[in-house]
Amino acid sequence: MILEDSKGSMADSGQAQREKELAGRAAAELVRDGDVVGLGTGSTAYFAVVALGERVKGGLKIVGIPTSVATAEVAKKAGVPLTTLDEHPEIDITLDGADEIDPHLNLIKGGGGALLREKVVAAASKKMVVVADSAKTVPVLGKFPLPVEIVAFARTVVENKIKSLGATVRLRTKPDGATCLTDNGNPILDCSFGKIEDPAALARILSDMPGVVEHGLFIGLASMALVAKGNLVDTLDRGARKPRREA
Repeated sequence: MILEDSKGSMADSGQAQREKELAGRAAAELVRDGDVVGLGTGSTAYFAVVALGERVKGGLKIVGIPTSVATAEVAKKAGVPLTTLDEHPEIDITLDGADEIDPHLNLIKGGGGALLREKVVAAASKKMVVVADSAKTVPVLGKFPLPVEIVAFARTVVENKIKSLGATVRLRTKPDGATCLTDNGNPILDCSFGKIEDPAALARILSDMPGVVEHGLFIGLASMALVAKGNLVDTLDRGARKPRREA
């Protein structure tokens, strides 16, 4: 389930959508003929997948590995041929969104509920390109609640352990109150830590916690980020930022 921000005016929402589309289309241009492409999940990755479909219709020959059932449906409608990790365990490039991006390209992901498959695909990729609108860049991670996918059997134990780290914890639910489950059939805890001063340390703690399937801290996985602001797309890596105007 994608978390939607209900704040802000309709004009702001429209601007964010335009930025997402600009970033997604810019990322799709990085894909080369013959690539195996990881297809991310979420509102910005959606535009990248649609743009890839347009390139496929123009003759680009690729295969995609979707990170969620929802993305697989988008890709099929767009005409992007799909494959699996079993058939292609090495991925050339992955295009995916993020809920937050810090200056070191550490990420919080999982607002769309696909964090486990997204991390597996990112780790199997030679290059992970993050696509985002300008609101997603932050000086320090933590404003967006950190998603943690868990085993339902261990919910109370894990929730208490995460609370002991200073976080407030909320089980992700649907509008009708039912528990949201990932494509893997697991619940998600949305954990608000405030400013995460040492993302790598927190990632290690959560990874070592029995009952945690995966968490939304992506440390050292992103190769670059394409962040749209207005009519510009900034290309960010760990050492530089290069503005690029899009037509």
